[in-house]
Amino acid sequence: MTNLSDSGDDEAKGVRKTSFGITGMTCVTCSDTVQRSLADLQGVEEASVNLATERATIVFDPGKVTVGQMRESVERAGYGITGNEITISVGGMSCASCAQSVERALLSLEGVNEASVNLATEKVRILYDPGLASVAQMKKAITSAGYKVLETETVDAERMERERIMGRQKRMLAFSLVFSIPTFVLSMLFEFTSLGDTAFIDAYGIFLLFLLATPVQLIAGSQFYVGTYRALRNRTANMDTLIATGTSAAYIYSLTVTFFPGAVAFPNVYYDTSALIISLILLGKYLEARAKGRTSEAIKKLVGLQAKTAVVVRDGKELEIPVDDLEVDDVFLVRAGEKIATDGLVIEGQSSVDESMITGESIPVEKGKGDEVVGATINQNGAIRVRATRVGRNTALAKIIGLVEEAQGTKAPIQRVADRVAAYFVPSVILIAILSFVIWYFAGYDAFVIEEPRFVFSLTIFITVLVIACPCALGLATPTAIMVGTGKGAEHGILIKSGEGLEIAGKIDTVIFDKTGTITRGEPQVTDVVSYAIEQDDLIGVTSAVEKGSGHILGEAVLRHAAEMGVDVPDATDFLNIPGKGVIANVHGSTIMLGNRRLMEEKGVPLDQVEETVGRLEGEGKTTMIVSRDGRAVGVLGVADVVREGSIETVAELKRMGIDTIMITGDNRKTARAISDAVGIKEVLAEVFPQDKAGEISKLQAEGHLVAMVGDGINDAPALAQADIGIAIGSGTDVAVEAGDIVLIRDDIRDVVAAIQLSRKTMTKIKQNLFWAFAYNSGGIPIAAGVLYPFFGILLSPIIAAAAMAMSSVSVVSNAALLRRYTPEIQMKRKERRLKEMTKDPVCGMDVDESAAQWKSEYKGKTYYFCAHGCQVKFDEDPKRYLK
Repeated sequence: MTNLSDSGDDEAKGVRKTSFGITGMTCVTCSDTVQRSLADLQGVEEASVNLATERATIVFDPGKVTVGQMRESVERAGYGITGNEITISVGGMSCASCAQSVERALLSLEGVNEASVNLATEKVRILYDPGLASVAQMKKAITSAGYKVLETETVDAERMERERIMGRQKRMLAFSLVFSIPTFVLSMLFEFTSLGDTAFIDAYGIFLLFLLATPVQLIAGSQFYVGTYRALRNRTANMDTLIATGTSAAYIYSLTVTFFPGAVAFPNVYYDTSALIISLILLGKYLEARAKGRTSEAIKKLVGLQAKTAVVVRDGKELEIPVDDLEVDDVFLVRAGEKIATDGLVIEGQSSVDESMITGESIPVEKGKGDEVVGATINQNGAIRVRATRVGRNTALAKIIGLVEEAQGTKAPIQRVADRVAAYFVPSVILIAILSFVIWYFAGYDAFVIEEPRFVFSLTIFITVLVIACPCALGLATPTAIMVGTGKGAEHGILIKSGEGLEIAGKIDTVIFDKTGTITRGEPQVTDVVSYAIEQDDLIGVTSAVEKGSGHILGEAVLRHAAEMGVDVPDATDFLNIPGKGVIANVHGSTIMLGNRRLMEEKGVPLDQVEETVGRLEGEGKTTMIVSRDGRAVGVLGVADVVREGSIETVAELKRMGIDTIMITGDNRKTARAISDAVGIKEVLAEVFPQDKAGEISKLQAEGHLVAMVGDGINDAPALAQADIGIAIGSGTDVAVEAGDIVLIRDDIRDVVAAIQLSRKTMTKIKQNLFWAFAYNSGGIPIAAGVLYPFFGILLSPIIAAAAMAMSSVSVVSNAALLRRYTPEIQMKRKERRLKEMTKDPVCGMDVDESAAQWKSEYKGKTYYFCAHGCQVKFDEDPKRYLK
């Protein structure tokens, strides 16, 4: 498990980062308008606005610009800012100076956007970014300023605003349908039945339609007029402009017919057209909002994992407190079945912990004294006491949430194409609509036999072009897929830091692996034990006795091997360490030497008997340790940094995907070749100094390769940064994790393949979305303009165009949401293989696969198989979890 620590880059530059929700955006033109309004502010170094998440992420210099000024700029553009709010009652304030002290203390915290003290009520209202500032930090800032925190009231204003907007859309939709459906039905009756021939209808029918359609146009459709006003004020045009113009044309023409029938030549009314268009668009926007909510489920799940309370031990007493009040070094109790409150070290007790919500790995991990535990994971059995090491925004889960949110807020390079198109799209559509009207009115109408009046026919085409050309699908095509893709990655233990990283990972053609700690485990292990005239256990015993006092990394490998073999280690005396050669000690009255060839030659130990074994092991790239007793060679130990589980499978899978693999290391060529041959990598860059690794990557990039670097150490950081994609193994150092574009939380090298597969799948969805969005507009607009009418007599109704436009956005978002069902192929294979291996009941040893099960049961969507003894195994998730 990695410690996802903060990067100090922003602080070093004197800039800060914040994010907040944006309200009122309806299409990609709106998001671009908001982004420009922020980017144009002096002091804002970078601004990114994501339409799908409806969030703005800003990097700014707090000495030059404040969040208040950003709010004013966004509001001037016609939109709003929202975020998390908390109200804290503060004790000890007595004057305006006290209020200013509290405000200054809070505003000094990164992530606190606004702080406003009401001295009369002794409360402070704080607007903050929960990804950057925690409630605990705010409380501490107030107490550090010399005041008391009395009570808090947290409000998720952003969530409430989203729910308010969705509720309003639902009410407006219902309101609109109540009037538009009768309008449509009556229009059809008047048009196609004898009812329309009555004197009553002639006198009052049109006026009745006016009464029904007007509330839809002016109340339900008011948001489109507001959006159009905002756009015009910013000297641009957006989706609202198209809808408002199209429906207004139909409504105003009908209004003229109703009240000034002599002013127009053709007494047709189109109240049903304008009313139904608005209703259908509102339906599409409501369905789109619901679908967008599903695409962000990964973040909601992650946030929902956090524990709410913790049982701390203070002054010998157990107290239940909110998790936000936990501090570093607090000791808290975790009982069986409870969530671990925050990251920490086990100081007492033993248990198994389900870490699947963090790593995606379903098998529980055994934890005991001295082991690290992660907040939000579940303690399965046995009570443990934990000392908190990280709290609030510094926990692993908080870092994961922050990285996923940041990635979801970024734009992939492929989105720039859509953004460039969208910038000119709406003005172009308005121009096309006007040209279509003019061409049909002055030329097309006379060229073909058309029964409808000239003006009415041309007006219908004008309205249809405007209505069908909504750019929403274009704006949502990329960000919705990125939201789901990065969220899905987090569920599977793969943290993708940006949309750019997600896109490039799928294009990689070369993967370079660091050897130590990446391809291999990163610690030497005893791989071979060859004994002569001595029992193997005795050989391990005496060598372990000698190495007990050495502290050498090779000695630690020998001691670990002895522990794994269950060998008793005797005591040693007269210990002597000879640097660079080996160690000597007395064990049971015999002189034991353990070292390399030079030590044995210096001490006159004949090596004829072991020469062949030493040569063979050295040829395999292993470090050899010769053991002598009383001047006679009695054994040889082979020590090597063994290949990490999954390395062979990873290399084979990358080759199958058409990706070249290279291993890079500072080790000698013989050792490197032995490891590369073992895992199937043909190309090796050996004896490369850490500072030269980035240079080797540059050479490959100069040849036109897209390179991913996989590493885990400090010396890998420059190479990770140089590569087109840096993939950091989660067990590695914080420096490597910060330098990487992708972080593998699970410490499983196979997730390199999973990350690339996820990237390719996500990019497939993005390309599908963009294709259909472009195809929809490029195909729909000409049809709406009447290009098929001369040949096939096909002309779209404005109502059909509205329905198609509304569904285009819903289809794009829904297609992206299908990614939630995806699991990378290599992870599916691993899961299937594990289930096949677990064919015996862990309690009684009987077969418990489906064919041999005595009976099975369905419970809460899970399938359980039972053997004859009543033992059960949950096969769909983890065969080791069972109940008797």
